[in-house]
Amino acid sequence: MRATMLAYTNHDSGIHRLTGAAKLIFFAVWSVSAMITYDTRCLLVLFLFSLFAFKISKVQFQDYAFVLYLILIFFVLNHIAIFLFSPLEGVRIYGTRHDVVHIAGRYTLTWEQLFYQFNIALKYAVVIPMALLFLMTTDPSEFSASLNRVGFNYKIAYSVSLALRYIPDIQRDYENISFSAQARGIDISRKEKLPRRLKNIILILMPLILTSIERIDKISTAMELRGFGQKEKRTWYRARPFARNDYIAIGIIAGIAVLTAWITFYDGSRYYNIFK
Repeated sequence: MRATMLAYTNHDSGIHRLTGAAKLIFFAVWSVSAMITYDTRCLLVLFLFSLFAFKISKVQFQDYAFVLYLILIFFVLNHIAIFLFSPLEGVRIYGTRHDVVHIAGRYTLTWEQLFYQFNIALKYAVVIPMALLFLMTTDPSEFSASLNRVGFNYKIAYSVSLALRYIPDIQRDYENISFSAQARGIDISRKEKLPRRLKNIILILMPLILTSIERIDKISTAMELRGFGQKEKRTWYRARPFARNDYIAIGIIAGIAVLTAWITFYDGSRYYNIFK
């Protein structure tokens, strides 16, 4: 089965019908709200809301499974690193200590550390699904128009649009080169030993890099010949004005942000402490 990497999915859902600018504002405020709070109650509610958003978006699991698995690998590595470099961070934050098990040396697993890293895990679970949903429900051309609308230079906005459009092309090129290499006997399956597999993957990546550089050169030349960047402003074919649902979405995220900030800071601390 082909792995899909953050390709735009054109489904008929309420989230797809929102303008790119409204979704960009929603995601930016959502991310800030999730990052500033360590209140477990707020994070759990935000997590459930993100699951609901995925449900109504009609995006299928196979559309983002490959990227999700990669994120999970870095997620696990991040939690291991947090414990290795600061095994008692939870104790420092919550001001109490309840040991679970002593591992070795200065490494003692505590309930405070587990609760602290649980909140960090919730942050990932809140932000990452919304990031994937935003990328997969927003047309790249409309996304670039949205970036320009909220203040980004149109050259930067257009570069982001090209990058998003290029992801499926890179994936397709990699698969074509991989199939050609396998037909010539270059094995990258699990049957091959790991050092040999890595060497064979590098053999595939080199022509992929050269192909990508050639494509970038063609695109930049074509844009230069068409006078891209000569004017201070530009119009956008896919730009859309705000509709009623866009204002509702922005109102919802504004309410969520205010409520999250109030619950988080009403007692003077960002951390919800269950150990008091």
